[in-house]
Amino acid sequence: MPLTDKIGDQAERRIRARQEKRQSPWFGLGMFGLIGWSVALPTLGGIALGIWVDRHWPGTISWTITFLFVGLACGCANAWYWIRQERDKKD
Repeated sequence: MPLTDKIGDQAERRIRARQEKRQSPWFGLGMFGLIGWSVALPTLGGIALGIWVDRHWPGTISWTITFLFVGLACGCANAWYWIRQERDKKD
């Protein structure tokens, strides 16, 4: 993409941002909360599932730690999805 096209796209985004209604700080805090919960809940769910599995089927590996990481990965993927959704709305 030539430099003039990049500059034109950037200027167009700035003009569009000025014309659109500004979002309040509450929107940002709400989005921050949404992202936080979208990571926290799957992580806590993974921990709970891991504790349950460890109690019922004890073994050499810790299912609590395993499901903690699985929940964390799912939560991060979920947060990434929400961030992309908001970014795509603005473009």
